[in-house]
Order: sequence, then C-alpha cells, then structure tokens
Amino acid sequence: VLAVKPQMMADACAPLTRFAGADTVILSIAAGKTIAWFTDIFGAEARIVRAMPNTPAAIGRGITVAVPNDRTSQEQAAISKALLEAVGEAILGEDEALIDAVTAVSGSGPAYVFLLIETMRQAGIEAGLPPEMAGRLAMVTVAGAGALALESGEDPATLRRNVTSPNGTTQEALGVLMAEDGLQPLMTRAIAAAARRSRELAS
Repeated sequence: VLAVKPQMMADACAPLTRFAGADTVILSIAAGKTIAWFTDIFGAEARIVRAMPNTPAAIGRGITVAVPNDRTSQEQAAISKALLEAVGEAILGEDEALIDAVTAVSGSGPAYVFLLIETMRQAGIEAGLPPEMAGRLAMVTVAGAGALALESGEDPATLRRNVTSPNGTTQEALGVLMAEDGLQPLMTRAIAAAARRSRELAS
C-alpha cells in the first residue's frame, strides 16, 4: 500500500521494485500518480490498483474509487476493495479517466462541505445568532442531513421537497440557492476546475 505524498512517491517506490510480480498488488492512494506512472517504476507485468479515497476515512466514513490495471486479477481487485472498505465504502471502476472527476467530487468534496458549514455559520451570525450556537446548528444540520440522505433511501430531490412547504421559509431560501446564478452552476464550475487541475497534476 503506497500512501505517501505524491512528491515523495518516487523515493518510496525505489526500494520496493523487487517485490513487483504476479503475486503482489501495488495499491496507491496518491493523487495524480497514474497507473502508467507506476508501470514505469514497477514494470509492465506489475499488478497496480489506483485509488482515490477521501478524508472521512479517518472515522470509517470515507468513500474510495479504485481502478485496477488489466494485469490485476479479479481476486486481487476484490482483495484491494475489501482492504479499502476498512475505512468506508469502496467502488471498483474500470476507466482510469474517471479518477479526475472522482477526485473533484469525493476526493476534494469534504472541503466543499466544510465550507458550507462555515458559510451557514457566518450567515447565522449575521441573522442574529450567537457564534457558538450558529456553528453548532450548521455542523449538526449538515451532518444530520447527510446521514438522512444516506440512510433514508430517498432521492435527495425528494428529501429537499419534503422539507419545503409551499410559500414557506425554506422555499424562500431555495429561491436564492436554485436561481439561475445559484448553487448548481457554482458547484458545476468548481467541480470542473478541480477535475481540470487533477488532469494537469497527472500529466
């Protein structure tokens, strides 16, 4: 398992090349280091799995997408997936090109959620709430809504509509967030920027 910073990866791999072979799977969670990059280091016969986890793995609530190369057997891929599931969910993918979008959505995604908490807190303070109360309300609301979305089995749009009473407070706020220049186009631009940077780092 290769879990060092990308800029340290070449030095970390150098003493490990002797282990590469049919019985060894090289599992990397280093952003920007492609399967081709590891193939250059470990050889064309190396079994390589490139994975993109995220920071909620620290509390067992992460999600990881892993892409094995064509030398990796189904059994080896399954073992890699099981290992990654020790820190949350794991999905096996077939197309390495998707890793850039995965990085933009789930790899960087926790930062977007933390920013949402920050902005909700600040907006609450500006609406008159004490800072400590505003922060707690924002944090627990985001955590609870995420858990509800995950566990209810309902589509997020349905959950949103369930909260929204006609002509009520939520609808008034959503009129701003769902406007033509609202949250969706902003998030689309943000995800595209992160994916573009991921491609640049891998080139």
